[in-house]
Amino acid sequence: MKGRSVSNQARGAWIVWLVGLSIYFVAVFHRSSLAVAGLLATERFDITAAQLATFTMLQLLVYAAMQIPVGLLVDRFGSRAVLLTGATVLTVAQAGFALAGSYQAALLARTFVGIGDAMTFIAVLRLVNVWFAPQRVPLVTQLTGVTGQLGAIVAAVPMTWALSNLGWTWAYGIAASLGLATAIAGLLFLHDEPGTRTLRGPALSLGAIRTSLATSWQQPGTRLGFWVHFTTQFSPTMFALLWGFPFLVKGEGLSPNVASLLITLMVLSLIAAGPVMGWLTAHHPWQRSTIALGVVGAIVAAWTLVLAWPGRAPLPVLVLLVVVIGLGGPGSMIGFDLGRTSNPVERLASATGIINQAGFVATLTMVVAVGAILDQRSGGGSAGYTPDAFRWAMSFQYVLWALGAVQILRYRVKGRAHALRLDPLARTRTAFQPG
Repeated sequence: MKGRSVSNQARGAWIVWLVGLSIYFVAVFHRSSLAVAGLLATERFDITAAQLATFTMLQLLVYAAMQIPVGLLVDRFGSRAVLLTGATVLTVAQAGFALAGSYQAALLARTFVGIGDAMTFIAVLRLVNVWFAPQRVPLVTQLTGVTGQLGAIVAAVPMTWALSNLGWTWAYGIAASLGLATAIAGLLFLHDEPGTRTLRGPALSLGAIRTSLATSWQQPGTRLGFWVHFTTQFSPTMFALLWGFPFLVKGEGLSPNVASLLITLMVLSLIAAGPVMGWLTAHHPWQRSTIALGVVGAIVAAWTLVLAWPGRAPLPVLVLLVVVIGLGGPGSMIGFDLGRTSNPVERLASATGIINQAGFVATLTMVVAVGAILDQRSGGGSAGYTPDAFRWAMSFQYVLWALGAVQILRYRVKGRAHALRLDPLARTRTAFQPG
């Protein structure tokens, strides 16, 4: 009977995870759906590159600003309630974007897309940590991140076809309907923990919230996770969300179909690397920051090759670029594992929110910088985008890489010293140790 109970709980864990993952999948789809519509949006709303960047800027600004509040909400009200709310907000917001007839209305809709999107990932990670054994958590966390990114694939080639053949309103209207199915599935199958459909944490006063967040931030592992996420995530996210498609079409002279396929290839690279990164994270916990720095170094090298290429880079070099920058997705998940092993479960979602904020702050900075530099170098309007303008704009990444790498090196020294004080044998661990 005990074996059957364990088997049922294991099966329940995978069901809960799959349902939560489906909501996150749809959130990534909605987040990424503007990536292949950027040029069309400039024509539909008659806007400049900086105004186009504002769509993603507002979405990411709201997403980043919501991370800590959402973490607190998950700790207080549970994953189920937060996920269902997020799915509902996303559905309504994307429907509003489909019907938007003005730039201002579209901005409002994308703002609420950011709000709904912000309510998904942290909640799913909390489910992973509650439902799965500690030794499985790093791998399932990676699978959550990379499988959810399939939503970006659905937002690439199919959305390109839909926008071309069905038009703006129908393409985004059909996209909005995806949220209904996931919300219903969540209502039926999500449980906050084994044996409990809805879990409520203790009410938090303003003082308790400040103390909880301050305690989480004081942990060197939380800060190290923050900077790992900051440094690894922004390049692939910026590329997938907005500027990759225009860069490949206007900057590198590819057709829209080839450009959307390369964005899809980037996501496939991200997905393929996830399980490998999860295994490395679980079996070499002392080297997690080293793995992250290796990912950053590879991304920097790939971008340097493309940006330094005389004229437009050949297709094989661009293929190499998208494959390598896709590693940043699973690389950023290392940050969450660092936060998980540095904080108790009662403030895990809050710590995760702090870390998740980092990559999107960096992405927001990059999205705005690219738009501003493009406008400055090309005079405004997508018709004036040139390879030289894109080369200048994409070079801004080096500023963020340098800042992030310095901070990773700084906090991994502090984090390792703290870990050795708690466990003198931490350096010799060759497999995942909980705590």
